[in-house]
Amino acid sequence: MTPRRVLVGVLVVSVLACARSRTVVAQAIQKSLFVSVVDNAGLPVSDLGPSDFIVKEDNIAREVLSVRPAEEPMQIALLVDTSQRARNDIAHMRTALPAFVTTLTNPNDSGAKNEVALIAFGERPTVFTEYTWNVAELQKGINRIWAQQGSGPYFVDAVFEVVQAFKKREARRPVIVAIVAEGGEMSYRQYDQVLEPLRASTAPLYALMLGTPSSSMTDEARNRNMVLDKGTADTGGRRDQLLAPSALGDRLTLLARQLLHQYKVTYARPQSLIPPERVTVAAAKPGLTARGTLAKDQQGRP
Repeated sequence: MTPRRVLVGVLVVSVLACARSRTVVAQAIQKSLFVSVVDNAGLPVSDLGPSDFIVKEDNIAREVLSVRPAEEPMQIALLVDTSQRARNDIAHMRTALPAFVTTLTNPNDSGAKNEVALIAFGERPTVFTEYTWNVAELQKGINRIWAQQGSGPYFVDAVFEVVQAFKKREARRPVIVAIVAEGGEMSYRQYDQVLEPLRASTAPLYALMLGTPSSSMTDEARNRNMVLDKGTADTGGRRDQLLAPSALGDRLTLLARQLLHQYKVTYARPQSLIPPERVTVAAAKPGLTARGTLAKDQQGRP
């Protein structure tokens, strides 16, 4: 065979390989995640690309196609404990929350604004401020935060009702941030009634626990702990324990930075009639931690 014929053969094989590659990509489904990446100090890490992320579906690695800053506006449900048990924490909440909501509602580089709602869960869950980016309206809600005498916390019920509200609002990028005083729980719902709707909503749950961890063994406390443990881990959120309520301001500042510096990571999923049971994301570089949740598509599906 002449060198010319060999060259032609190589070119044909290359063209066929490229065509096959394009066909495979065209047949794949593109899915995305909203991902936070932090260093050992909890600070957001910038300037990451596709090679810096590892995405797996049911423990099978998927190809990461693109990475960009997440600019889609968030709908943030801010849950605050107003039960009698939180009475010594209320002053710290009222001091820390104004800067937190102001930072979250500032417009991002694309001009989009996040919406925040303030919901109390001493006694039955009560909306103090509906979803808005108006800081003055949110401040009015913060001014209503007081411990209710003789009341108990209904955290589990509050998470359930927030998730149902996300569904009615067709929230595209929902987030739950909860400030919870350690102690009892009064909700009547079981944890499994809450966890599945929470996962389906694609809302990450961030829980800031104030005080020494409770040793209560009641069914209500067990349900709360399951929602806190599984709900944060399975949704790409986080549970933090603050032994002193004076640490709340700094922790909320750090959380705001993490939420505002997320990535949108897009990857390829082979077409299949059976969706994966679990999608995970990790950072490829040592010393970095990635947490993510699925983004909804144009039809509002994760």
